Amino acid sequence: MPRIALVDDDKNILMSVSRMLEADGFEVEIHCDGQAAWEAFTKNMPDIAVLEIKTPRLDGMDLLQRMRLRSTIPIIFLTSKEDEIDEILGLRMGADDYVKKPFSQRILLERIRTLLRRQDAISDLMPFAASGTKVMERGLLAMDPLRHGVTWRGAVVALTVTEFVLLQTLAFRPGFVKSRDQLMDVAYDEQVYVDDRTIDSHIKRLRKKMRVVDRDFNSIESLYGIGYRFNEAQV
Repeated sequence: MPRIALVDDDKNILMSVSRMLEADGFEVEIHCDGQAAWEAFTKNMPDIAVLEIKTPRLDGMDLLQRMRLRSTIPIIFLTSKEDEIDEILGLRMGADDYVKKPFSQRILLERIRTLLRRQDAISDLMPFAASGTKVMERGLLAMDPLRHGVTWRGAVVALTVTEFVLLQTLAFRPGFVKSRDQLMDVAYDEQVYVDDRTIDSHIKRLRKKMRVVDRDFNSIESLYGIGYRFNEAQV
């Protein structure tokens, strides 16, 4: 059963949302401030987290940064109507989605389900391999959607859900260019607006993670004014 962490200083939101999620079959943990959440996460990371950006002691942005150093779990931000800058910054820093306050609990539930489906069933594009698994291999890259696993030259690379989807989309058809609009459609729900720079930020972080295991990694090519493509020959 997926375990969801809710982090918000509004106790009414915590109680009402947790009841809704528990009624839908989820296990829920709640935290009233970012520091308490972080202390709990260092002991046991949840399967997905919903974070308010402005939380006491440790705000949502700082909490997101710390979580991304340790985990690739899906993260949803709760933001106020006037927090457009924070929404964009949060997405660029590695959040997977956001929901504006005041929000419909049904919408939040659907966003949670969408991210969990994307993480657990990300293999829809994949053909079955002869072994019966759905591991995709492209040159030195191997991706296992069922385990959310990525290796490059045999070394494990930890990616967020969004980074995984972007890499999978590019690597699925090597040499074919994907525009930023196409990548945005794949990576985000149609109700979530992101700009070109957000996709660029994801790609920049993705390359950086690949270069941790291979400093010469250059298989994600930029085509100025067009988009990106994966070139398995460039190894």
